[in-house]
Amino acid sequence: MSELDRIAAALERMAPAPLEAPDFDAAEAFVWHVSPDRLVPVPKVARVDLSLLLGIDRARDTLLENTRQFARGYPANNALLWGARGMGKSSVVKAVHAAVRAEGANLKIVELQREDLPSVSRLLNLMRDAPCRFLLFCDDLSFSHDDQHYKSLKAVLDGGIEGRPENVLFYATSNRRHLMPRDMIENERSSAINPSEAVEEKVSLSDRFGLWLGFHPCSQDEYLAMIRGYCDALGVAIDEETLRAEAIEWQATRGARSGRVAWQYFTDLAGRKGVALG
Repeated sequence: MSELDRIAAALERMAPAPLEAPDFDAAEAFVWHVSPDRLVPVPKVARVDLSLLLGIDRARDTLLENTRQFARGYPANNALLWGARGMGKSSVVKAVHAAVRAEGANLKIVELQREDLPSVSRLLNLMRDAPCRFLLFCDDLSFSHDDQHYKSLKAVLDGGIEGRPENVLFYATSNRRHLMPRDMIENERSSAINPSEAVEEKVSLSDRFGLWLGFHPCSQDEYLAMIRGYCDALGVAIDEETLRAEAIEWQATRGARSGRVAWQYFTDLAGRKGVALG
């Protein structure tokens, strides 16, 4: 191989040819991977039915209506789902996607890992000219003190000079309302040369989401209603007194009460009753 051929091969490795768009008809959901860039179809999405998500009615209904607007080609907002862990933030995104697709929308969901945010402009270019609409979903989004990934997120929310593709909407979940720890915000205030500017640069990131949907710890009645809803929908028979006693004991051993804990108890119950959860 000549010197020029070796140089050309090295340049091609450093700047590979643009990725061809995948067959978006292959699946309703995809996961974005890098090194190399690729969209991997998901044959079956792990999710629960929208009707089984109890105790989060306002957030559920708001997100559903926002997604419907987007799927129909009308204006809609990027959404940040924040709050208590285990209260169904990621579950409601996947359930809303399924509900809107069931209404006939050609809506895909693409999951993006926080670590892959620097590659998001390449992903957006793949989706920009596609004949369908996309929910770009980032689960458990948060940033640490020296994390610069938040700058890449602005490309999704603001779109830069090109603008965000009109067929892409961004949904993210986080335990933190401002996507970063409170002590990190306080540290910026105390140590930065221009404290207010340093804080504003980071905190304003969450302001770029048009929808903030809060998820808060559930009450005991809501916790028990979640489990009863799972039992009725999935055919697990148990009397009310036994369910209440077992579910409360389960919650006590976990030291928490949430939708996730309710599902974990129900999974154990279904196993003991010999009911398969397809």
